[in-house]
Amino acid sequence: MAAAAATARSMEAYQRISSDHSTTAYENEKKDSQQKKRERVPGDKPPFTLATLKKAIPAHCFHRSLVRSLAYLVYDLSVCSTLFYIAKTYIPILPSPLNYVAWPLYWFIQGAFMTGIWVIGHECGHRAFSEYAWVDNTVGLILHSALMTPFFAWKYSHRRHHSNTGSLSHDEVYLPRLKDSIPWYSKHLNNPVGRVIRIVSMLFLAFPLYLLFNASSQKHDRFANHYDPYSPIFTDRERLQVVISDAGIFAALYVFYSVSKAHGFAWFFCTYLAPLLVVFALFIIITYLHHTNPTLPHYDNSEWEWFRGALSTIDLDFGWLNRVLHHVSNTHICHHLISTIPHYHALEATEAIKPILGDYYQIDSTAIHKMLYRAAKECIYAEPDQDSKDQGVYWYRPYKHKI
Repeated sequence: MAAAAATARSMEAYQRISSDHSTTAYENEKKDSQQKKRERVPGDKPPFTLATLKKAIPAHCFHRSLVRSLAYLVYDLSVCSTLFYIAKTYIPILPSPLNYVAWPLYWFIQGAFMTGIWVIGHECGHRAFSEYAWVDNTVGLILHSALMTPFFAWKYSHRRHHSNTGSLSHDEVYLPRLKDSIPWYSKHLNNPVGRVIRIVSMLFLAFPLYLLFNASSQKHDRFANHYDPYSPIFTDRERLQVVISDAGIFAALYVFYSVSKAHGFAWFFCTYLAPLLVVFALFIIITYLHHTNPTLPHYDNSEWEWFRGALSTIDLDFGWLNRVLHHVSNTHICHHLISTIPHYHALEATEAIKPILGDYYQIDSTAIHKMLYRAAKECIYAEPDQDSKDQGVYWYRPYKHKI
């Protein structure tokens, strides 16, 4: 309530300033600066607690139904199977140039529904699929292996991301660069063409490079990846399950090899690998934009707390894709706060906590390509506001030649 009252008073003050037509140019500039800051997710300690948010969520939202979760999975698999049958049966017999239009359309739609299946596997990693750990692990292993994701390895590194979100020192992924660590080539990519090159290469290469080389993640004292059970990413108790993840990947690769040998690589690429690349791209779009936005704070060790870090993310409105992706994009704040809530309750839970979150809740409905370009342009490095007393709170900045 206090936060809501403070927000109301701030808005009233802003309206009074807006109505003053005699405002000077300097005051206008100052007002614009204040408005930009007001649009940020607050970087200070919130006036509510996690317990308050949990209390506001209806009790049934915490229930994980195996039957309901399986129903969503069966639906996704049915849609993907139908799309696969249509593609292999009818697209090859379409006259040119219709077939050149049909294949990319199939790749995107199939890739979107396959990403929905990936999201269900992701929920298995968070114990949001059922009340049974062995069921979640088994289903997650099968789904993620088929989508070239090492389930247990990803589960453990992703858990560390959830445990350290927003921390400049310990977050697992999408760590902002600091001002003095901007690479030399950045100035050469600080233009429209360079930004597009960065975006395209990121969409299709970032996820495989992260799994293979731990790219864009925490630095370790030795080589790290998601396939080596003795990688510094993992603890001793996690290593056996990393081996199981590897076995799942090798089993999937053997199936892929057998299918390619039987039907030809071109056929396999068109029916499965191309949609899989779309999965990788959508995965990067979702995760990158959730954590790379000019309105989001990051914290050094002097300011970081788990609760503040969990709030330093943003929901994304992808329109019709929200439903296909099981609302992973537009319920992400709630997911970071309580990751065991299943996707079919996440919207209701989000609506329940939004009044309490107040300014700490933001959703971006900008078109995806515009969000990506804005992030590539404005989120180059992070630093504190020069005039702020909170020097441990960092904000994204655009590239400037004089750094």
